[in-house]
Amino acid sequence: MPTPILMPALSPTMEEGKLAKWLVIEGQKVRSGDVIAEIETDKATMEVEAVDEGTVGKILIPAGTEGVKVNSQIAYLLAEGEDGKAAVAALAKPASSATAMSQPVALPVSAAAARATGSSSKPANNGRIFASPLARRMADDKGLALASLKGSGPNGRIVRADIEKAGSGVAPRTAAVPAGAANLSAAAAPLAVASAALSLPQPMADDKVLALYEQGTYEILPHDNMRKIIAKRLVESTVTIPHFYLNVDCRLDQLLSARERLNARSPKDGPAAYKLSVNDFVIKALALALRDVPAANATWTTQGMLRHKRIDVGVAVSVEGGLFTPVLRHADLKTLSELSNEMKDLANRARSRKLAPHEYQGGTTSISNLGMFGIKSFDAVINPPHATILAVGAGEQRAIVVGGKVDVATMMSCTLSCDHRVVDGALGAALLNAFKAYIEDPVRMLV
Repeated sequence: MPTPILMPALSPTMEEGKLAKWLVIEGQKVRSGDVIAEIETDKATMEVEAVDEGTVGKILIPAGTEGVKVNSQIAYLLAEGEDGKAAVAALAKPASSATAMSQPVALPVSAAAARATGSSSKPANNGRIFASPLARRMADDKGLALASLKGSGPNGRIVRADIEKAGSGVAPRTAAVPAGAANLSAAAAPLAVASAALSLPQPMADDKVLALYEQGTYEILPHDNMRKIIAKRLVESTVTIPHFYLNVDCRLDQLLSARERLNARSPKDGPAAYKLSVNDFVIKALALALRDVPAANATWTTQGMLRHKRIDVGVAVSVEGGLFTPVLRHADLKTLSELSNEMKDLANRARSRKLAPHEYQGGTTSISNLGMFGIKSFDAVINPPHATILAVGAGEQRAIVVGGKVDVATMMSCTLSCDHRVVDGALGAALLNAFKAYIEDPVRMLV
């Protein structure tokens, strides 16, 4: 029976992707763990490993194809001595191929994920273990042995839910419905119908746009996957999230002085070396502010409010053609030097498109800093499903009034964009004031 190779899901939310490149040809023999293809998402290009051995019988989706649906068949492997024509006939029979088609035979990996797990994914037969890269990463973080877990995914594959269940001792989400969730779901249904019925303005059609400009005065640059996803998420955010904005001016003089003293004490080289930036203090201050105002560390869903127990801060990094928002996990628990070095590593790998999906997905809030470009202040668009994003402007010397006298101070304007469904005005003000207090008295971040 031929073994189908399916389009893998590189993240829990992925629905389709681009099959960028095949690294094998028809008739080539492959072993478990061999990299056979590259899949392009909106953010990165990921390698795909074979998790079974055999001969590449037929490549069904050519390289460069966009919009390939997750779990659709992209190729198949033949066992030793298996006839290719018979394999095609077998795959054409839905009843006989249903079981085979449900088996995952290719897994996405990246350099970052491979480093994190220390091994490649293995299927359960012959003593090997089926597990998704995300599950392996989570198991590694929790110190769990994959061999001790029972997978609930296709063909016994260990997936994210299995790690969460094993790590917390709590039944899967489907087994324990929060009190009132059913009522909330029922209430949300008519809202969803009403939302779908709204007549939203549509963008101007391409032909009407082109009609406004003389032919030959422009060129059309096709959108890549990243720009398409950015456009989709921005529209989603501005249409579905009721934004409002709060602004404060923070005095930076003590922070800049502390930064200078701390950097002077850094080792010249080695793993303990660091060079703190103002942005590192901003990340730490926002994380601590969310710790002090936990009600703002939340996410809106139709079933209820997600009150997060961890503080994971995403930081926007500009790359060619768009941006990444790598996430600093447990940001409130890390030192300034740890945050600084981790942020530099994430930013460098973001610019070279080498981040794994789990490194830029999730998070409970975001920071967008345009101060290095000389921008005084701006309003940022919330990154769903976050409920807040902090827009940070440039530090600049301004005349301020202190005790009835004019003084010169280095000031930084910050704007907090809030999802009004989650964060009301008073709650947002409490969060922003807590952030300001840490920025203006940075020694509090060191205790």
